[in-house]
Amino acid sequence: MNYQKKINVGKDFHHDSASLQVSGEAIYIDDMIKNSELMHASLVTSDIACGTILKIDISKLKELPFKTYFITANDIPGKNDVGPIFSGEPILAEKEISYYGQPIGVVVADSFQKAKYASKLVKVKTKKNNKPILNVNDAFKKKSFLAKPQVIENGDADKSIKNSSNKLKGVFTIGGQDHFYLETHVAISSIGENDELTVWSSTQHPTEVQHGVSKVLNIPYAKVESKTRRLGGGFGGKESQATIFACISALATYKLKHPVKLRLDRKTDMTVSGKRHDFQVRYNVGFSENGKINGIKIILLSNGGNVLDLSGPVMTRALTHLDNCYSFKNFFAKGYICKTNTVSNTAFRGFGGPQGMLAIENILDEISKYLKKPLNDVRAINYYNKKNGLKTPYGQLVKNSKLQKILNEIEKFSNFSSRFKEIQTFNEHQIKNGKSLRKGIAMMPAKFGISFNKPSLNQAGALVNVYMDGSIRLNHGGTEMGQGLFIKVAQVVAECFGVTLDKVFLSPTNTSEIPNTSATAASSGSDLNGMAAWNASKVIKNRMEDLVIKLFNVKRNNILFRDNLVFYGNKSVSFKELCFKCWENRVSLSSTGFYKTPKIFWDQVKLKGRPYFYYTWGAAISEALIDIDTGENRILKAHIIEDCGESLNQSIDIGQIEGGFIQGLGWLTCEELYSNEDGKNLTIGPSTYKIPGSRDIPLEFKVRLLKNSPNEEKTIFRSKAVGEPPLLLAISQFLAIKNAIENSGKKSNTSTLNSPITPMELLKVFNQ
Repeated sequence: MNYQKKINVGKDFHHDSASLQVSGEAIYIDDMIKNSELMHASLVTSDIACGTILKIDISKLKELPFKTYFITANDIPGKNDVGPIFSGEPILAEKEISYYGQPIGVVVADSFQKAKYASKLVKVKTKKNNKPILNVNDAFKKKSFLAKPQVIENGDADKSIKNSSNKLKGVFTIGGQDHFYLETHVAISSIGENDELTVWSSTQHPTEVQHGVSKVLNIPYAKVESKTRRLGGGFGGKESQATIFACISALATYKLKHPVKLRLDRKTDMTVSGKRHDFQVRYNVGFSENGKINGIKIILLSNGGNVLDLSGPVMTRALTHLDNCYSFKNFFAKGYICKTNTVSNTAFRGFGGPQGMLAIENILDEISKYLKKPLNDVRAINYYNKKNGLKTPYGQLVKNSKLQKILNEIEKFSNFSSRFKEIQTFNEHQIKNGKSLRKGIAMMPAKFGISFNKPSLNQAGALVNVYMDGSIRLNHGGTEMGQGLFIKVAQVVAECFGVTLDKVFLSPTNTSEIPNTSATAASSGSDLNGMAAWNASKVIKNRMEDLVIKLFNVKRNNILFRDNLVFYGNKSVSFKELCFKCWENRVSLSSTGFYKTPKIFWDQVKLKGRPYFYYTWGAAISEALIDIDTGENRILKAHIIEDCGESLNQSIDIGQIEGGFIQGLGWLTCEELYSNEDGKNLTIGPSTYKIPGSRDIPLEFKVRLLKNSPNEEKTIFRSKAVGEPPLLLAISQFLAIKNAIENSGKKSNTSTLNSPITPMELLKVFNQ
């Protein structure tokens, strides 16, 4: 792989769909298959959180002036189960109801409006069972769990805490978050000869959709073609749960022998689809006068919801990110996945990592306040280094840390030290004049592990076809959800062949072309699919070089592919002409490519091993403004340094950093999920659920990629992942708000502060 003279990789090419999205011409699944045969489905959902189905009355459907069909779990020819890891996750409730809004049946009609209207006429008679369990506290008391607890232990935490001169205990909660993708869940299924199904699904995991449809309909994988061109956002919400809705669509198609679309409206989507897991953190920590942690014990309670889904690996990642950048020799962490009568929570950008890192940063902040020492001083004495130790509590060696380099850069980049005086002066003036505004500032360092927790998922395939006119068709197992994966992988292929990017044509992700794919998740899309596409392209390029050697009698090291030309010695031939010569000489111009991440291993029982191929490093500094009278807060400035290795596309990566950071701000400051005592979700749209808007973006928002920092591991062009790590940098704003509260001049108790820090939550710290 040539890292020196790149002509495509590392360049700031626009997102491949950018112009189409701006013009409104980009085709999403809801835009497909518009013909007279297409039918539409609408869900019938439960109006209780815990109970039994007694009777379903569809008599009113017969009175309608149009034809409808009603489908339930009784119509499933295979298994009513799409659990991504463990069984027991139905697409439609059979007898038992386990959360408010659970799909019970589906009405199909010849238009979306008719189906939706008709679904409201179906009456489901139910019997309430026990009082629903709606939070982790009640679940923990009742020992209601979805799996065995997970434990990471190193040294003797209890003894070290007991022998410490300083101790702290505490409890705080971390709220969930709705994915709020622009495109809600949607799937279209059609049927062909021999009951072969084609399913277009807004999914991050086409293979899981294929497997789910196969299981539900009791047909082989090979008879299900699962396809995706682009998603209108995913953020993890379409990793496993898109399978549920794709299977409902496919079931209706299989039964009615018509293409059927299932598209959820916003209210339904927010009711029936999972969220980011809300957590409760319980901690006990012992430390020295200088802030060095001697022993730490953390209990995590996560709200898994009604079924397990991906809550197991989410908890694993939360536990393996509790250390963040810090070395703990005496460490104990235990994670309980609570079973509640709420919608099953699922993957969300960061996948448990942000919750784990917020937990430890909040604990360190409380230690700094207890000792009356700057937070960064407490951090510094606990950072991974040769003195403190370089092994994580789960056994992975922390190598090639970029942290100190990043800390030095962000100090200069943000003028961090000088701003303390400015903020102090501002606050003194506000207090003196009886004003209500206060400022705070804080830094957030981050170490985030890259790879799936399960080693077998760290693999990818690609298919590259080069045609005799020099055009190239690229297909790989990753999905494009706006993050720029397709353009990055196209850059890799163009780089291999030395052609301009306009020669590479992208095709939809398709299980018929690339089988057995992994989800586009865990920030690994470019790592896995980029390397698979490179390997496929390299096979073809080697064949082309063999022909050049044969035709022109030159040595391989004298052949260069560049600028749509192939140079051999002092002469050249166009890439297009060489492609035609390959066809004339019967040289194959098609190849698959495969890649599996090396060096990783993991014992899920002991929670020990090397789960991550490498770490990304980053830091952010946020400046917060709060109003102590109203509880409102906003971010004024944000400075970010992110380690992307040798970036494949800097503009795409910076866009991901900005978007991830703002999504993190939403999670920590304004996106509050709320249900009533019956378990009904009351935050079901933009009028009741506050996502960040344009005015929530920092007035001064500066992002810089760490320079001259190639990945220490052999990733594609030594790049690093960028999808998830920036989100957790928003914890800097959480800490900056706490700092502003401490600077308020009023009596307060920030140890009780939970996330998200809504105005109500902020005001609570002054009224205790």
